[in-house]
Amino acid sequence: MGYKILIADDEPEIRDLLRLYLEKDGYDVLEAADGAQALSALQKDAVDLLLLDIMMPGIDGYRVLQNIRESNNIPVIILSAKSADADKILGLDLGADDYITKPFQPLEAVARVNSNIRRFYALGSGTQKQVEELWVQDLKLDLSSCVLSQGDRLIELTSVEFKLMKLFMENPGKVFTKQQLFEQGWGDEYLVSDNNIMVCISKLRAKLSEDANAYIKTIRGLGYRLEKGEIRE
Repeated sequence: MGYKILIADDEPEIRDLLRLYLEKDGYDVLEAADGAQALSALQKDAVDLLLLDIMMPGIDGYRVLQNIRESNNIPVIILSAKSADADKILGLDLGADDYITKPFQPLEAVARVNSNIRRFYALGSGTQKQVEELWVQDLKLDLSSCVLSQGDRLIELTSVEFKLMKLFMENPGKVFTKQQLFEQGWGDEYLVSDNNIMVCISKLRAKLSEDANAYIKTIRGLGYRLEKGEIRE
């Protein structure tokens, strides 16, 4: 498979358990016992996905997430004993792609890793030639580099935000329900609060414009759509 997974958790038992299951599934695994080690590993190695504990000594998981989101959009799955909705929303708001509460089933964790890896790195792959750029209004989404630009301004996106923008820009003017957006962005059945979608849409809007409805419009009782505006071929 060739993908490299970094497990950042201060509990060696959890790292050992995840390593066992991930290596059995064909992944290369790196470990970090705290936030400082995680940041160092991310600088040294080409990590494809990060499994990130929140409550770690020194630099906690939230600060690690904030740091890497300044320059890196690899999938990040939070591992945390904090199960309150507010904690999940905070993690997603800071740029996490998924959230697993402890204790967890290792097979579920591997399934979440597979899902995030497949959806993030399989974008644009296939036997036929794919469209390399999407244009809507003044937005350009480069599918090969996963970069969104607005004129000369580059807009940093998390992997979930990228997947949602790709869906919107492939279908400008089409209304998507919260369930459709969740399943596209997170790769799972719609089993959790739709606050995840609301937070993600809010962050996307803030990145695109000071006017919340300039690009992504709420269709009351239905969902969201990307306004067509002037579409470039």
